[in-house]
Amino acid sequence: MTLVELSVEYRTSAAALQARIGQLEQQGQQEADMGEQLLLADRIRILRGILRETRELAVLCERYYERGYRRNAKYTL
Repeated sequence: MTLVELSVEYRTSAAALQARIGQLEQQGQQEADMGEQLLLADRIRILRGILRETRELAVLCERYYERGYRRNAKYTL
């Protein structure tokens, strides 16, 4: 598998994460119990972090071999 192919997989995963976040947000708006709303908000917060990292990795894989591309220091040794 090439890095470009891997970036497509990351983009697909990001789309699934975004859809799930949307579902949880909608569920949170409909939930009457405050405890459940807080649990959903915590899950959404965690998923947003995963989504951000997934998107960052997709860009890194897409542009890894481009000349002059400044890689995210978070993902370099």
